[in-house]
Amino acid sequence: MGLRPNVNTGAEVDVEATGPGAGPVTVRRGLPAGAERRAAELYWEAFGRKLGPALNSPDKAVPFIAAHLNADRAICALLDGRLVGLAGYQHGGRALTGGSARAVLRAYGHLRGLHRLLLLALFERRPGPGQLVMDGIAVDPDMRGRGVGSLLIEEVAAVAAEQDCRQIRLDVIDTNPRARALYERLGFTAVRTEHTPYLRRLLGFGAVTTMHRPVETKATKATKATKEVGER
Repeated sequence: MGLRPNVNTGAEVDVEATGPGAGPVTVRRGLPAGAERRAAELYWEAFGRKLGPALNSPDKAVPFIAAHLNADRAICALLDGRLVGLAGYQHGGRALTGGSARAVLRAYGHLRGLHRLLLLALFERRPGPGQLVMDGIAVDPDMRGRGVGSLLIEEVAAVAAEQDCRQIRLDVIDTNPRARALYERLGFTAVRTEHTPYLRRLLGFGAVTTMHRPVETKATKATKATKEVGER
């Protein structure tokens, strides 16, 4: 996939975060230039336990993630200009986290890289028709519980509506009940759970639950409006 330019594809939205000492949080689309390392650190803090067997230690994994982010697939939360939250999404064949097979082999070597590619393939989730797939969400530990995650997800929902996607899809592992509870509060419903006990020792989790949230697109809004007019 390679490197992508940093872009801001949407308007910035200032929202007051809750909690002691919280200030206005700016939610924006696109990763600010120069924030790649910080974004990779947040992503690794959230998913390092899951990705560790595939990408190795932080000193190797964080630079690799930072070098292969698709910045225009990011939704960011900024506090006083500092990145405190990050959500990614997959649409149009591109996701927040990139890196081709060649890039993995170049970074880790052919011998060690091959089994890493096999592990990374286990995490591949491609959107179905009319779907936008969330590519992870990470919030600074000091900002958790202040509504930052909710703000990021609602902006992902806005992107989905603009792209005329009927549904947002995400996957959550069984060892992350906090994230699942957040998703349920924000309208996501579990549709299936894939039990993977053979992965528990290797990757640290034994089940993956797929969750969906409907999106009101332009087409569904028009249909709803037409129906309401017809019922009058």
